[in-house]
Amino acid sequence: MKVNVNAVNFAADRKLVDFAQLRMDKLDKYYDKIVSSDVFFKVENTSDKENKIVEVKVHVPGDEFLVKKKCKTFEGALELAAESLERQLLKRKEKVRI
Repeated sequence: MKVNVNAVNFAADRKLVDFAQLRMDKLDKYYDKIVSSDVFFKVENTSDKENKIVEVKVHVPGDEFLVKKKCKTFEGALELAAESLERQLLKRKEKVRI
């Protein structure tokens, strides 16, 4: 799957980009018709500890899924977003099968 990683207001290191690619590739297990995904990493300028935001947009034929999660780390937020997408993709797979 093609994964586009975008870091807003900072430079993402290779480790973070590789982690995003690996985690998004695991979504193919749940729904095999995924075309591509866009991952946006953002840092909110607040004093709050949970200031890392991850937005994931997954493109499937005829639809798009968008998930936005906030956490202390980008990895944690991406993991939460991926789990949410897994549920959405399984639901989509069931609908298509009917």
